[in-house]
Amino acid sequence: MIETHTLPLQKIVQELALEVLYMPEEPLEVTRSDINRPGLPLAGYYEYFDPSRIQILGLMETYYLQTLPEEQKKARIYDFISRRPVCIIFARNIEPAPEFLEAAQVYEVPILRSERTTSTLDAAVVSYLSVALAPRITQHGVLVEVYGEGMLILGDSGVGKSEAAIELVKRGHRLIADDAVEIKRVSDKTLVGSAPELIKHYVELRGIGIIDVRRIFGMGAVKESERIDLIIKLENWVQGKMYDRLGMDTEYTDLMGLSIPTLTIPVRPGRNLAVIMEIAAMNHRQKKMGYNTALEIEKRILEQSGMGH
Repeated sequence: MIETHTLPLQKIVQELALEVLYMPEEPLEVTRSDINRPGLPLAGYYEYFDPSRIQILGLMETYYLQTLPEEQKKARIYDFISRRPVCIIFARNIEPAPEFLEAAQVYEVPILRSERTTSTLDAAVVSYLSVALAPRITQHGVLVEVYGEGMLILGDSGVGKSEAAIELVKRGHRLIADDAVEIKRVSDKTLVGSAPELIKHYVELRGIGIIDVRRIFGMGAVKESERIDLIIKLENWVQGKMYDRLGMDTEYTDLMGLSIPTLTIPVRPGRNLAVIMEIAAMNHRQKKMGYNTALEIEKRILEQSGMGH
C-alpha cells in the first residue's frame, strides 16, 4: 500500500538553512512538494490558489507591492495572508514590508527568509520536498549497490537473499537495506530505496543471528540510499521449468507505477549467486549503454545463416 507523508516545517527550516522571521507556536506540517510564486494572488486573483503550497516571494513580487498606494498594499498583503498559506519564504534576504509580519501574527502564518536567489530557492525547496514527501511503500527484500547499479533482491523467505547480500559486501559492494526496503517514488522515472531507521546497516543470517555490517566490514560497505535500477527475483530451482538462457526477452516488474527491468534467477546448491548478480549488474549497465549481448549473438546467427545460403 502506497503511503503519503507530511513533513514538519521546522525540518525544512533546518535542512534549507532558512531564517525565521515569524513562527507560530502551533507545529505546522507541509504536505505538498510543489510551490507557488504568488504574483497573481497579490494582484487580487485567487482562482485556483492553493494555501497548502509554500509561497516564495522574490524581487518581482516585492517591487510590485511597492508600486501600490499604501492602503491598497496593506489590503493586498492582509488579503493574501488571510488565506493562511502553509508558509511564506522571502528570497535574496529581502526585508518584508511591516504589514507581512503584522498580518502573519494575526493569522499565524510562518514568515521565513533565505539568502538564495529566487530561482535557486525554488529549485532547492522543490528538490528537497520531492524526496522528503515522495509516495512510498515498504517491500520485503534486500537492496544492494553492485557496480553502481541499485539491485533490489526479492524472493521467498529463506531463499538466500541476505546470504547473497553478505557475499556481495565481501566482494566490495554496498548494502543499503536487508529484510525491509523503504521505496520512494521521487520522480516519474526514479525509485529510491533505503532502510528503516531501526534496522539500518543490519543483516539477519539464519544460524548466526543479526550482524552489524557497518561495524564488521566498515563504513565503505554500507550506503544510506540508492536508486533501484534492476530487480532480481530469486526462486528455488524447479526441475523442468524453462528458464531464460539467451536473455532475448526483457521482463519487467511494475513497482509504484514504474516498470523496472527484472531477472528471475533459479537457486540451487553450487550456484554462486553473488557472481551471477555481479554479471547481471554489468550486463544491465552494458544494455543501458546500448550494447545487448543477446541481440549481438542473434545478429551473428542471422549473418551466418545468410552466408550458408
